[in-house]
Amino acid sequence: MSDISTDGVTVGRAASDLGVTVRTLHHWDEIGLASPSLRTDAGYRLYTAADIARLQRIVVYREVGLGLDQIRAVLDDPGRDASGALREQRDEVSRSLARLEGLRAGLDRMIEAHERGVLLTAEEQLSIFGPDWNPDWPALARRRYGDSPQWQQYAERAATRTPDQWRAVTATMTALEADLAAAADAGIEPGAPEAEALVERHRAAISEYFPVSRSMQVCLGRMYEADAGFTAHYDRLRPGLTSWLRRSIDESARAHGIDPDTAVWE
Repeated sequence: MSDISTDGVTVGRAASDLGVTVRTLHHWDEIGLASPSLRTDAGYRLYTAADIARLQRIVVYREVGLGLDQIRAVLDDPGRDASGALREQRDEVSRSLARLEGLRAGLDRMIEAHERGVLLTAEEQLSIFGPDWNPDWPALARRRYGDSPQWQQYAERAATRTPDQWRAVTATMTALEADLAAAADAGIEPGAPEAEALVERHRAAISEYFPVSRSMQVCLGRMYEADAGFTAHYDRLRPGLTSWLRRSIDESARAHGIDPDTAVWE
């Protein structure tokens, strides 16, 4: 490299040595932040040793996050305290790190929710969901439905749900199931206004886990009857409740223009 103190260096060489682009140096020149002080006989501009020292400071300040206006003030304002500006930037970096740490924690919970389904200990699950709950069910559900959009929606909601929120969701479902059993006991016919209201509550309750359309609700009713575990659960509340709920869902679907026989999971 030629002697900067006497010859200066070209824009291209300065950019290469500093690890910036020629375009960047041209921009700094255009805005008056750092300009070459020398010219060759051919008109090429050259940076002196003092110019390079200023550029080096600019590069360092820019790397720690100072804006160009802040850098100009630090370099050119005699009353500007460089250490003060750097402290301000350090504080901003600390705030950014805190935000990023919060984001990382949220992502960790999201990842865990996608992998586990319910971010509760086995003891918390039994306390919230009741003694009939099997803490292995979320893992079984993930193996079965893990690639579905509904599992992803379920996991994203589970990632931010607190134990108290889970208790509220569970209480809503428990109250609904008691009212379903009471309606069936009272001889309410599927399709009656009272049954229609309960079907709407059922869809809203399931939608706390993932969005459920009317067509999907029909598929759930079919699954309740086909799955021995679901049938046992509902029929334990009231014999024949599984069939009553499925028929009520079907009648509600028909009332909304959906043929239960051709309903699909959307």
